[in-house]
Amino acid sequence: MDTQETPIWEGSPSQWSNFKLFFICGLLFWLIVPIFIAAWRWLETSRHVYRVTSQRIIITQGVLTRRTDQLELYRAKDASLLEPFWLRMVKLGHVDLVTSDPTTPFLRLQAVPEAASLREKLRNAIESLRVSKGIRELDIGEVRR
Repeated sequence: MDTQETPIWEGSPSQWSNFKLFFICGLLFWLIVPIFIAAWRWLETSRHVYRVTSQRIIITQGVLTRRTDQLELYRAKDASLLEPFWLRMVKLGHVDLVTSDPTTPFLRLQAVPEAASLREKLRNAIESLRVSKGIRELDIGEVRR
């Protein structure tokens, strides 16, 4: 069994995800405060990092206080791709994961480049990990009488 953890992808959300805020702050720049709001949001987005390995997803975020969360890939149940029109114009998308992890039942990798390719890489890594660990998913639905 291969226990070596290898990197698959690393990146941050695109600053395009802040376009609406930046646009409004640009219109109101003469008030001075919006400049600081836009700068803070830019800093927050640039400090949000996703690392996808062959075994887990590690999310690090925060400017003054840093928080790192991780999700074991074998806990992912479904990976889907969402490409809103305004993000598709700049070749970005969201990868959404539904998981069985109690602390992270839903995870969105937001505004990432080549989202379709990342989703496929994730799907392949999830399947490989499940096969190597012998993990099977069992959904127990509601019984109706």
